[in-house]
Amino acid sequence: MNFRKFWKIEYTLTLFAIFAIFILMLPTTIQNARQASLISKWNEKYNRVAYMFSVLNTHANEDIIKSLKNAKTEEERSKLLILLMQPYLRISSNNRPKHYHPKYLNNTRIGKNQTYYFDDFYYAENNTIIGIKDLNSEKADEADFMLMFDINGKIPPNRWGKDIFGINIFNDGHIEPFGKEFDLTDLRIDCSEKGLGINCSYYYIIGGGFDE
Repeated sequence: MNFRKFWKIEYTLTLFAIFAIFILMLPTTIQNARQASLISKWNEKYNRVAYMFSVLNTHANEDIIKSLKNAKTEEERSKLLILLMQPYLRISSNNRPKHYHPKYLNNTRIGKNQTYYFDDFYYAENNTIIGIKDLNSEKADEADFMLMFDINGKIPPNRWGKDIFGINIFNDGHIEPFGKEFDLTDLRIDCSEKGLGINCSYYYIIGGGFDE
């Protein structure tokens, strides 16, 4: 009888311990699953955007391309770029995101004078938020524009490397994800919780893992 009672107590304690471990691991499991989903969506988005620009380079209206290159103001150039992308990404120029403040992966704020500060945001398909920044570069080997994509829109965390990723658009029309110029070690460091998360855009394209 005593042995049976002891066995029941031990069995109950074991189940309780297993349940407690499961409860402790549950938030991490959910977070990992959510991050994996966002990474998958980013890869899909990047492939679509890469295809879009390959089509634009081949079939885009020459007058629009010419106007884009000759535009004198950043606002004019941004509007023309939106005009090119609108049929593919369904960008809305009427309904603009308000009170939207993205952060770096390490949760620090992005200053207005910093490279990755965007102040020109638009809603696109599936409530994605797209940011456009005109770099106004005249050098062939430098990017003309930067695009950022918040994959799930205004839904948190609104952080680079979590749900925000970006690409550079070059003068010849080709695109590259942020971070393409860095090696794997630098990518992994930037894509850690202590990093800015900017270069996760390329890190995840080449198969990097968010849990490394």
